Amino acid sequence: MDMPFPDDFFDAAYAIEATCHAPDAVGCYKEINRVLRPGQPMAFYEWCMTDRFDPGNPRHADAKAEIELGNGLTDIRTTAQCLQAVKDAGFEVMCAKDVAEDSAVPWYQPLDPNAGASWTSANGFRLSRVGRLVTRAMVKAMERLGVAPEGSVRVSGLMETAGEGLVKGGREGIFTPMFFVLARKKSNLSTQDV
Repeated sequence: MDMPFPDDFFDAAYAIEATCHAPDAVGCYKEINRVLRPGQPMAFYEWCMTDRFDPGNPRHADAKAEIELGNGLTDIRTTAQCLQAVKDAGFEVMCAKDVAEDSAVPWYQPLDPNAGASWTSANGFRLSRVGRLVTRAMVKAMERLGVAPEGSVRVSGLMETAGEGLVKGGREGIFTPMFFVLARKKSNLSTQDV
């Protein structure tokens, strides 16, 4: 939001699941635009609600709230809001795509307790009800013994909530962590300069 670099300093910029945490998307992208040289690219993956998201649908709203709470996000933008913010910051959008749509394996599968992983595998057990109960008990014991810092139980619960929201959002197709945008800072050259 306020980088300690001069204007027109970098040849390229990228962000991976980071700019969604900015309190002001336009302001964030404007700051990136400021430090990029004219005509240079910015590429990023953004966490976004997809076009399928219906804020009036309670299931959708609950999934969004769980994702926000567990991942420290104040308000997840839609893909349309994200693209508009990039344009409003002075970028030319060259490409925008939800890369998750082309994946043979759902992006949320490692978090999904119903994805078919055997409860005898480490991942399957970790996601099972018994595995989650054991994890909670272990974290609680470690916190009480002083091995884990105070608040670890609360953080563990937030992470579980986040995982549940991510799986719900993924299954419903209302959330993507893989909205890819490639944009370019507009050149300062006019047609007379070329």
